[in-house]
Amino acid sequence: MTDLTKKDVKHLMLFAGRSHPQLAAQIAALLGTELVPARMVTYANSEVYVRFEESVRGCDAYVLQAHCAPVNDHLMEQLIMIDALKRASARRITVVAPFYPYARQDKKHAGREPISARLVADLYLAAGATRIMTVDLHAAQIQGFFDGPVDHLYAMPLMADYVKTKYDLDDFVVVSPDAGRVRNADMWSDRLGCPLAIIHKRRDPNVANTVAVHEVVGDVEGKTCLLVDDMIDTAGTICLAAEALKVRGAAKVIAAATHPILSGPAADRLNRSAFEEVIVANTLPIDPSLKIDKLTVLSIAPLLAKAISAVFEDGSVAALMNEQ
Repeated sequence: MTDLTKKDVKHLMLFAGRSHPQLAAQIAALLGTELVPARMVTYANSEVYVRFEESVRGCDAYVLQAHCAPVNDHLMEQLIMIDALKRASARRITVVAPFYPYARQDKKHAGREPISARLVADLYLAAGATRIMTVDLHAAQIQGFFDGPVDHLYAMPLMADYVKTKYDLDDFVVVSPDAGRVRNADMWSDRLGCPLAIIHKRRDPNVANTVAVHEVVGDVEGKTCLLVDDMIDTAGTICLAAEALKVRGAAKVIAAATHPILSGPAADRLNRSAFEEVIVANTLPIDPSLKIDKLTVLSIAPLLAKAISAVFEDGSVAALMNEQ
């Protein structure tokens, strides 16, 4: 093999931070590769040190990190990994962030506020990333924050196919938990071939950040209602929405949300909720101490592995999504 040919041979290497080793192992197995061994240390003062134990010169690097709590620690670890790869002459560096950090801070609601989602994109670029791969962004406009390709993947086909196999869709209604998620719910409705309903939240003008009334737009009486959202954090909003649907005569209520943040009282709220089942993807690790009997976790690893393969082979990620 000539020197020129050697330079043209691409080499895929998968790197993972310490936040979600189970997902990293699943993706590596599906790609038929192994995670690159690395020495990662958190010093007593909380600074992070990273050193990869194999040569990465000229490789096509994919850097996986799940941004669960503590988000800042995991983000910084990923940035340091990217910087190490850049300085070690990796040819191309793709950030694989199944849950994009700070995605809810995508615009200014008031003066003197940051747009933190844009700041994260700038940090990735400054560290040396050339591409971002993520799943179900809270706001699609975040794709434009990064000065390079962004592969925005959707977990909806995975979860919708699961719903199809388990539930009778004859008396099924997809429900958006608020006006801001209607587009997402509409995609679900098209996929499942069932009607759409919307919950309109009226806030108490006398108490900040408090929902006073849930109004349901659409026919839900006697139906199985599927509440769809991109994430469940403390579960307050989605559990109140489930109660509103039951009050208006829904026979069953289930939920499907991509990112299981599950902060604070989320586990207790979901266990006491009106939900029959709560379906999530494993974009974030779930604390084993959280006992949520109604929770079903689907693996996003096959989707991420296919997308990584498509990018590595200079194929079409859009075609992959169309196939789904």
